[in-house]
Amino acid sequence: MTKILIAGESWTSHTIHIKGFDTFTTSKYEEGVKWFRDALEKNGIEVDYIPNHLAPEKFPTSLDELKKYDAVFLSDIGSNTLLLTDEVFAKGERQPNRCDLLKEYVMEGGSFVMIGGYMSFTGIDAKTRYGETSVKDILPVSLLDKDDRQEMPHGVYPQKVKDHKIFQGIDEEFPHFLGYNKTVENDSAGEILAEINGDPFIAVGKFGLGKSLVFTSDFAPHWGPKEFVEWKYYDKLWCNIVNWLAEKE
Repeated sequence: MTKILIAGESWTSHTIHIKGFDTFTTSKYEEGVKWFRDALEKNGIEVDYIPNHLAPEKFPTSLDELKKYDAVFLSDIGSNTLLLTDEVFAKGERQPNRCDLLKEYVMEGGSFVMIGGYMSFTGIDAKTRYGETSVKDILPVSLLDKDDRQEMPHGVYPQKVKDHKIFQGIDEEFPHFLGYNKTVENDSAGEILAEINGDPFIAVGKFGLGKSLVFTSDFAPHWGPKEFVEWKYYDKLWCNIVNWLAEKE
């Protein structure tokens, strides 16, 4: 059975309510992985999920652990979450560099995917910082060195520009999206399969013995709207992507 790991795609909202003289706070934990996970699991693909708050301690710290998976997905999870474990940040102890491990995993035959979001690629206020890590060496696009979010509240429609196995059986255009991370085409690293607003939307590349794919918008709200997660080809697209990633050359 094909097995993937996805990390990220969760958040906690902390709200301050001010009512005249008085204030109080509420907190809410949320996840955006359900549509993606359901799409794969109901088609026989095993999914291990690590939310953001558990990733510092639970994300694999060895190449052997990563090699248990046919593909590793990062979605809306910043590089600091992978780099700064409690042992490093609170105790000042040495730990493996998990961005370096991801590069090594791909070079030795693994598959890697980055999904867009506020904490993907370079991210909001340039806080995500994957361009300052070795993950940049396994991406089929180049990253900006500043806040890369492109907010499109009016909706923009991606366009396929090249045929590929991941589009097999999908005979209509994408729904609109409400934003994406702006990246730059890198001919020496990969090829663009779909564009959004003239920028890369889906790109693929081969690195060493492995391969990678980027999807520069979100697979869930808000950038990936209801029209996308309820699209009749949503499941097909993600299963095609995983099946292509799991193919051995």
